[in-house]
Amino acid sequence: MAKAHAEWTVLRHHPIEKPEENLWCVTGTVPGMALKRVMTLVRLEDGRIVVHSAIALDEASMSEIEAWGQPAILLVPNTFHRLDAPAYVSRYPGLRVYCPRGGRKKIEEVVNVDDTFEGLGDSPGLSWEYLDGIGKAEAVFSVKSRSGTTLVFNDAIFNMPHGHGLPGFIFRYLTQSTGGPRVTRLFKFFGVKDRKAFRTHLERLAETPDLKRIIVSHHRMITHDPVGALRIAASTL
Repeated sequence: MAKAHAEWTVLRHHPIEKPEENLWCVTGTVPGMALKRVMTLVRLEDGRIVVHSAIALDEASMSEIEAWGQPAILLVPNTFHRLDAPAYVSRYPGLRVYCPRGGRKKIEEVVNVDDTFEGLGDSPGLSWEYLDGIGKAEAVFSVKSRSGTTLVFNDAIFNMPHGHGLPGFIFRYLTQSTGGPRVTRLFKFFGVKDRKAFRTHLERLAETPDLKRIIVSHHRMITHDPVGALRIAASTL
């Protein structure tokens, strides 16, 4: 696990994507790994910005976000996605930090947590629920927009293409992380406590009305047949 950044440390990242009027996201890199990470931004009705899986961006990108709304809530989605959390808290002193109940102790090693997701509540545009079968270690977030619903996952589902060379071999054959929507071998081994419960929950999420897309915290957004993608991911358990 990379050491959390106390200072604002900008790594290579893509431009901001804006799939909805209240939903933006950015793909960035992970130090020392052939792995991409994704930050999701949700603008609430009152103009506050919710940051899921924070990534420190260049100043032009941050200025664009700040013009869109005030970063007010930081969601640290699990114990592995805390790299830029301290830097965000330093940049935005009023930021409130929330995390899953199952990961609070580890996350608080690097950043003060105001509350677990239970204290977050729901808003008209954003709701959440813990994923069954993984011990309250991660949640899925539901974002309501004009065109439909977006589900935001973290490490529970990967959508990573096959790569090349030794890293590609490791991700494809050893960790089984690549090749479309799937639950990785590592997550099944270390994260899942009840495969049946987890699979059933993914199948239930596939019935989400007006499901438009799925955002995962590693690599590609799923926009083509998100319902089918959830069922495929469930079948890998």
